Amino acid sequence: MTDPGSSPPRSGTLAGRAAVHRALGEPHRLAIAEELALTDRTPSQLSARLQIPANLLAHHLDVLESSGIVRRLVSEGDRRRRYVTLLDGVAGYLAAGPSTPWHGGIDTAGRVDTPAADVLFLCTANSARSPYAAAVWRRRTGGMARSAGAAPAPVVDPTAVAVGARRGVDLADHRPTGVDVGAEPPTLQVTVCDRAQEDGVPFATPVLHWSVPDPVGSSSDSFEAAFDAIEARVEVLARHVRVTA
Repeated sequence: MTDPGSSPPRSGTLAGRAAVHRALGEPHRLAIAEELALTDRTPSQLSARLQIPANLLAHHLDVLESSGIVRRLVSEGDRRRRYVTLLDGVAGYLAAGPSTPWHGGIDTAGRVDTPAADVLFLCTANSARSPYAAAVWRRRTGGMARSAGAAPAPVVDPTAVAVGARRGVDLADHRPTGVDVGAEPPTLQVTVCDRAQEDGVPFATPVLHWSVPDPVGSSSDSFEAAFDAIEARVEVLARHVRVTA
């Protein structure tokens, strides 16, 4: 695997961009990238959804990773599991949306075929990642968003508050909450935490997964990185989902 901290070869150079186009010129690899446009997947999920044998999938993932298109991450929950994620900026190389149906399919404009009237963002403690995601979604789309945690922390992380304030998101009054299973189900659920994804979501509505490393207990740079990752994913999702107020 490539060094997770290294710069992908596509960044800024003509040769790097050519390498991305060359890698995506193979139909299986293009299908993999499009499948990852909105949600992270495990290799076994990709193999099943795209009907690509595991050994052939591993080869294509090697090519995509060496070209700076995807990264394979060890789960923060089940350490035996890996998630494949599309690197920032790659979505701009893709067509309107995923080539395979996602929970009801893609409409002719390439958008997820569900109105995102209410998005529920889920993590474990609800003290940084999921409140960031809900706040950024509301700011970006004007749509409704909630956040919750399977094991909510007593208070929102103070570094999350400070970094959020620098990035235009106010979490000062946020109080971590658990999932209210008696509430009206959201139209879309997004797990921003591997543990939340692996423990199972609370509602029988469409689910996306974003494998965002937990910044809690780390430096403010880790919170900045988590915010950047979430903001980039929200931007891509907002272009594909029919948002309703």
